[in-house]
Amino acid sequence: FCTPCLQECLKPKKPVCGVCRSTLSPGSRALDLEKQIEMTETTCNGCHKKMYLSKMRSHAASCSKYQNYIMEGVKAVTKEPLHNTRNFPNRFTFPCPYCSEKNFDQEGLVEHCKTLHSMDAKQVVCPICASMPWGDPNYRSANFMEHLQRRHRFSYDTFVVCDYDADEDDMMAQVLMRSLRDK
Repeated sequence: FCTPCLQECLKPKKPVCGVCRSTLSPGSRALDLEKQIEMTETTCNGCHKKMYLSKMRSHAASCSKYQNYIMEGVKAVTKEPLHNTRNFPNRFTFPCPYCSEKNFDQEGLVEHCKTLHSMDAKQVVCPICASMPWGDPNYRSANFMEHLQRRHRFSYDTFVVCDYDADEDDMMAQVLMRSLRDK
């Protein structure tokens, strides 16, 4: 994770896991994992220089060939932005489907609903799913709270460069081709 993303996960009020967004509890350092990172060799995908994993992040920050390699991948899975941005749905803030309070980010909506609406059994439309191209704005979840807990524990764009309008088959083909090329 980059520093800004990691810092977001470690907010003082509630540190969360960078992958699943579960609350972190204090614990001991994974010294065995740290040692393995110090002793595992890897190769830079840009300049092909060999180094230990522990040095890879600082190397990648200064290696222009690695940065070009990353940008090639980003360009391969993204399309030119459309000029008319007024037709794009808002995928960053959402209203509460129970009380219509507005402007929650995904994590905020999950927390709000857990805190204030955990006992509400009313069937509602998930505003997060409804904003996605594959989402049905008329589908009412039988158990919205369970849906939030399972489906929206993390945000899609935390892990991928999202081009919501890209064809899924094209993106899968590009990912497969890139993975073969990276071997």
